[in-house]
Amino acid sequence: MNSEELQDQKEDKSDPLPSASEGWSLHYMTGDLFSCPADEALAHCISEDCRMGAGIATIFKKKFAGVAELKAQQKTPGECAVLSRGGRWVYYLITKKKASQKPTYDALRQSLEAMKLHCLENGVGSLSMPRIGCGLDRLKWEKVSLMLEEIFRDTNICITVYTL
Repeated sequence: MNSEELQDQKEDKSDPLPSASEGWSLHYMTGDLFSCPADEALAHCISEDCRMGAGIATIFKKKFAGVAELKAQQKTPGECAVLSRGGRWVYYLITKKKASQKPTYDALRQSLEAMKLHCLENGVGSLSMPRIGCGLDRLKWEKVSLMLEEIFRDTNICITVYTL
C-alpha cells in the first residue's frame, strides 16, 4: 500500500460519513451522564404517556421533574418535548405511544430531527445522552449511531454519548 492509500484508509476510519461542517462530532464517555458539564443539553427517549418508570428515565424524572409540563406539550411519537432547567435544555424524544411498547427506528429518527431543529433554533452546541433507544428499548446502537451522524453531520453540534 502506498502512502496515499494509507492516508485514505486513515480518513475512512476517522470519518465514516462525509461532514459538511467542521463542528459536528460524536464522542464517547464512560461514566455518569449527569456528570457532563452543567450547560450541556441532555436527551433521552420516553413514551407519549410520560411514565418514565424504568431505566435512566426514572433519574430524569426525579432530577428535572416537570411531568405535567411535558404532558401539556401534547407531543406524539416522532416529536420531541423540551424542558428548560438550570440554564440547559432537556430533550425528551417521544419514540412510542405507551411505556410498555417498543420504539421504531422511524419514530426515533423523526424525534431526533425535531430535537435537531430545536437545537439549531436555540444555539445548542453541546448535547449529552445515553445510548438512546438501546437500553430497555433494545434498538441496535450500530443503527442509532449512524442515524445520529446522518441527522447531525451538517451542524456544529458536539454530541457526547455516555455509557456506565
